[in-house]
Amino acid sequence: MLKPGTILDDRYEIIDVVGTGGMSTVYRAKDERLKRFVAIKVLKSDYSSDQNFVSKFRAEAQSSAGLTHPNIVSVYDVCEDDGRYFIVMELVEGITLKEFINLNGRLNMQQALDFSIQIASGLEAAHEHHVIHRDIKPQNIIVSKSGNIKVTDFGIAKAATSTTMSTTGIGSVHYISPEQARGGYSDERSDIYSLGITMYEMVTGRVPFEGDTNVAIALMHIQNDMIPPRQLYPDIFPSFEKIILKATQKKPERRYLTAAALIADLNRVKDNPNIDIIVAPPTIPGGPTQQFTREQMEQIKNGSAIKGYEPEEPVRNDASQLASSEVRPDRSRIDELLNQKDEDFYDDYDDEPFDRPKSNGSRGSKGGIKRVSDEYDDDDRYSKDSRYDDEYDDDEEDVDPKLEKAVMIGGIAAAIIIAVLVFAFVGNAMGWFSFGKKNKSTTESTVTTEEVKNIKMMNLVGLSQKAAEKDLKEAGFKNYKFVEQNSVDVREGYVISQNVEEGKEIPKDTELIITVSVGAEELTVSDVKGMDEDEAYTVLEKQGFKPTRSYKFDDEIEDGKVISTDPKAGSSLKAGESIVIYVSQGKEEKTVAVPDLSGLSEATAKGNLESNKLKVGNVTYEFNSDVDAGLVIRQSVSAGTEVKEGTSVDFVISNGPEKKTYKVKVSGSISTKDEDLIGVTVTVRVYINDSEGTHEVYSTTEAGDSIEVGGALGGLANNNGTVSYTVTTADGMDVSSSYSNSLTVNYEEE
Repeated sequence: MLKPGTILDDRYEIIDVVGTGGMSTVYRAKDERLKRFVAIKVLKSDYSSDQNFVSKFRAEAQSSAGLTHPNIVSVYDVCEDDGRYFIVMELVEGITLKEFINLNGRLNMQQALDFSIQIASGLEAAHEHHVIHRDIKPQNIIVSKSGNIKVTDFGIAKAATSTTMSTTGIGSVHYISPEQARGGYSDERSDIYSLGITMYEMVTGRVPFEGDTNVAIALMHIQNDMIPPRQLYPDIFPSFEKIILKATQKKPERRYLTAAALIADLNRVKDNPNIDIIVAPPTIPGGPTQQFTREQMEQIKNGSAIKGYEPEEPVRNDASQLASSEVRPDRSRIDELLNQKDEDFYDDYDDEPFDRPKSNGSRGSKGGIKRVSDEYDDDDRYSKDSRYDDEYDDDEEDVDPKLEKAVMIGGIAAAIIIAVLVFAFVGNAMGWFSFGKKNKSTTESTVTTEEVKNIKMMNLVGLSQKAAEKDLKEAGFKNYKFVEQNSVDVREGYVISQNVEEGKEIPKDTELIITVSVGAEELTVSDVKGMDEDEAYTVLEKQGFKPTRSYKFDDEIEDGKVISTDPKAGSSLKAGESIVIYVSQGKEEKTVAVPDLSGLSEATAKGNLESNKLKVGNVTYEFNSDVDAGLVIRQSVSAGTEVKEGTSVDFVISNGPEKKTYKVKVSGSISTKDEDLIGVTVTVRVYINDSEGTHEVYSTTEAGDSIEVGGALGGLANNNGTVSYTVTTADGMDVSSSYSNSLTVNYEEE
């Protein structure tokens, strides 16, 4: 643990500890060179001593430093100082999502959707740079004070996985994907799985799998089905539940293939909670064969042998596809499926070992259908998720085990039918048949019937323009046109809407207007410098952007006002894209430790305060028997306390031990028997004599043989003085010896 005040790399001063984890400790620090506060993640010694791990850690952290996005904690630097390896990151004031859930319980739907979109946006930016997190969990997601989401710890999990996974469990087992749990290859879809588990926790307040050991929980991720969120809380949006279930499919290819596809569905649910989101069907563990529905098998048996099909237009398997409810089998695969020999049945099966069935007309027989590979790329027209049922029961008994023979017979029959039709057509044209006229009438009637036959409108929303046009042509529509429209939610070149709703039966010459996205509109960023942060946020949000806030110190812009934006004012930016508003926190308030003034003289104490850029406050004095006079007894702010520069500090100076004072009273008279002095006016002065000196207590000028004395004097340091007096005549002659006294002296403490 580093102590406050420690300087790393001659630049970063440690202030205090923010938190600690299994691999590292995070500190709040001051970058003395750029005069800003940062977060520093210092590797623990167990990892710093592993050079193999350190090299991977540095490489991955450096790649993460290239990520710049409002929902990712920025990495500024990767350093080493005296054997200590550390990452310098953006300091985000806030708490982790885990702490947020613990404090607030399950999130409401809108907040959960907003958080999910922000997390997925950070992942999308990272995945575009080929950076995979591999440890997405609420503990690695920060909720800032402004409510913005920041994902942290990119790149570290990958470095740890190859050397420490087995011993330290890098990647929390509660959020780990099945392929990670198996120790297999993980990619962007692993992050999407972990985000799905995180979304599950956001809406339910709990993780889906709990167990006594990490191994038990990991096995649950591989084998067990989670309890659907709505079984726990029925108020969860059904569409949101479907997104979570799709993101957490056991097989990676059944999940969202990209974060962008996930974001698209989240935004659709955010705009319309009642929208229907199609989710991938549950996976059959170890199922080697891709199953078809009965209807699809009938299409294969009855139509594929005599009809040729063009390969259909490739469409990306993203969320926009799932809006289509029309399920179409991939015709380009049919011939391959029908002509494949049973020896190839197992070629594509690369999961667990599978006992090949005997040749009895079931899966292993010569008419068996070859398994379609689980791996689909962007050239697949339709997502496997929405194309096939995954039930594996006795449906296979409906497939003719002699399918190839049936296809051959069907082909011969088709050839005979075609030959008969040709013969009839030629014979009718040549007048060979007397029923030719009747047939002509019938044909005309049939044509007329065909011309007026209505066609059911398909759903084109989410398809590319090229794919939509192909579907329209194949259905027989000809009177259609495509119009362009800007859209934030639908990617460029894909269908936004259609003027005729899906399922409606219409004549084929009905005018169809298909609206296609040309992407988000290009907008110019407004200049909001100097505005109040809320006002600037509203301006940019109304303009069509998604603003987020970031705070930093500025010597010129007052607290709460906008410094600038990123991208800057005047830049071109597409509607719906994120923009960062930098808000001033005012001048940076520097702090200083208060010096210890105890025992210093007044002058020295004042000098120490001023040298530390502190002000001298009130200086007071009091008696103190423990501290010598003139030295500091105490101060108003304790030594070592961090205060702002310019803070006033009061202190008290000792007067030494407190001294007692006394008051003396003298009473009585003096008299003379000298006849020459009787009746003579004289001046009488009475004194008290002690170690401090001689103090006059009383004086009077009178005539007579006896003169009364009565006086008092206070403020004396002693209470043991002696009395004396002087008597002088008017001409200054001292006649004291001619007088006697009867004086009494009394002392009392003041």
